[in-house]
Amino acid sequence: MRYISTRGGIEPVSFLDAVMMGLATDGGLLLPEQLPKIDEAMVNKWKSLPYQYLAGEVFGLFIDDISDLDLEGLVEKSYARFSHPQVTPITKRGDVYIMELFHGPTLAFKDVALQFLGNLFEYELGRRDSCMNIVGATSGDTGSAAIAGVRGKERINIFILHPDGRTSPIQALQMTTVLDPNVFNIAVSGTFDDAQAVVKDIFNDISFKEKYHLGAVNSINWARVLAQVVYYVYAYLRLRRQGFDSVNFSVPTGNFGDIFAGYVAKSLLPDGAINKLILATNTNDILARFVNKGDYSRGEVVSTASPSMDIQVASNFERYLYYLRDEDSSLVVKDMEAFSASGSVDLSAFQERVAGDFVSRSVSEEETLDTIKEYYTEHSYLLDPHTAIGVKAAEGLGERDRPTVCLATAHPAKFGQAVKSAIGSEPPLPPVIAGLEGKESRCQLLAAKSDAIKEYVSKNAILCDA
Repeated sequence: MRYISTRGGIEPVSFLDAVMMGLATDGGLLLPEQLPKIDEAMVNKWKSLPYQYLAGEVFGLFIDDISDLDLEGLVEKSYARFSHPQVTPITKRGDVYIMELFHGPTLAFKDVALQFLGNLFEYELGRRDSCMNIVGATSGDTGSAAIAGVRGKERINIFILHPDGRTSPIQALQMTTVLDPNVFNIAVSGTFDDAQAVVKDIFNDISFKEKYHLGAVNSINWARVLAQVVYYVYAYLRLRRQGFDSVNFSVPTGNFGDIFAGYVAKSLLPDGAINKLILATNTNDILARFVNKGDYSRGEVVSTASPSMDIQVASNFERYLYYLRDEDSSLVVKDMEAFSASGSVDLSAFQERVAGDFVSRSVSEEETLDTIKEYYTEHSYLLDPHTAIGVKAAEGLGERDRPTVCLATAHPAKFGQAVKSAIGSEPPLPPVIAGLEGKESRCQLLAAKSDAIKEYVSKNAILCDA
C-alpha cells in the first residue's frame, strides 16, 4: 500500500514514511492510493474477533511495511493501558447505542489512535536510529492523549500548543502537570484555529521541518485516522451479531478527522453496512453549513461547553474534498488556495453527492445541556457535552428500524462545569484525574505566531544529528 498527497506534489510513499512525514511536503494530506474493500466472507471471518485482533486485521489492509509479528506487538502494547477489556464497549440507552471511546489513559477517544501512533513513532525511530520533535495543536483532548502516548520515550520531544483559557480546566491540567523532560506545553493567545494555523505554517517550512525532524500527532497524520477506522468496523460487527445488517453512526466533530474515519470505514465495509454518517456540530457550524448548504466558509469561533469542537477550520476536510473532486489534486489545490485567500469556498454544486455521504445538524448550548439532563434522569447515564451533541443530532436524524451508534468521545468528568450546569452537580472524578488539581504544572505562554513558536522549539528540540 502506497500513500499519496491530496495535492499531488509528492511521489507515492510507504505507510511508515507517511507516518513519519505527517503533513505531506507539498502541504497536502496523505491518503492511500486506493481505499481497500472487504466482502461478506471477510465480515463473517471478522465478526467475532476481539478488538485488538480486529485492529490488526484492519491495519493489515493498509500497512505492508511492518511484519505481522511486529504489528501484533504494537497493537497489543497500544491497547494494554485501556481499562475496559473490549477497548470501545457499546451500551444501549434509550433509542441509541453509545460506543464508549474514553477508556484509555486520558479518558478521551484520542487515546485509541495516539497510543498506537506513539508506539509507531518509537518503533520506527529505533529502526532508523533517529529522533523526532513532535509539534501539535489541540483544542483539548489531542494534547493530553499525545503527551500520554510519548511521555518519557527516548528519541522524542513533544511540543503541544493549546488555546490559553479555552480548554476545560481538567484538559489543561492533564497536559500541564506532565513534567517529563521531553514534554513542552505551550499556551497560545488565541483560538485553536490560530494554534493549528501556526502548526501548519511550521510544517510548511520544509527546511525547518527537516532540520528539527518534526513529526505530527494531529489528525493530519494518517495513522490517527486509520486507528479510528477500527472502532467503526468493531461497532458494526457487534451489532451485526445482534441481527442488524446496517447501522448509522452519529459523530460529534469539529476537525472532521473522526467522521472521515467513518467515511473510510463505510468505504471499506460492504455496501450498505454503514448507512448514514450523522455529522454533529455545536454552534461552530462550518461543517453543518457545508453538508446542508454547500457553504464551507470560516466563521468566528464561539466558546462553548464543548471546547474540543470550537473550531471553524476543519483540518481534515481536505481529505474528503479530494474524493469530492474525484481525486483531482489540481482542483483540490485551487479550492484550498481559494479558502486560504478568502476564508470561503463554494461547494453547493456537490450538495446532492454530499447528502449520499453525510447528514448534519448543529446543536445549540441549551439543547446540549438539556440532553445531558435527559439522559441522566431518564436513562441513568451521564454524557459529556460533546457526546450529548452527537446524541441530540441522532434523535432527529436517526431511524427507528436501523440502530444508530453515537460516539462517546470523552468521559463526562473532564467537563465538570458543563455537567453541573445540566444536572446540578459535578460528576465524581475517576482516580486518573482526581489528584490533578494542586499538582505542580509547567507551561509556556506565547503569542500565536510562527516565529515565536519556532524559536521556542529550536531552543528546546532534541538534536537528532548531535
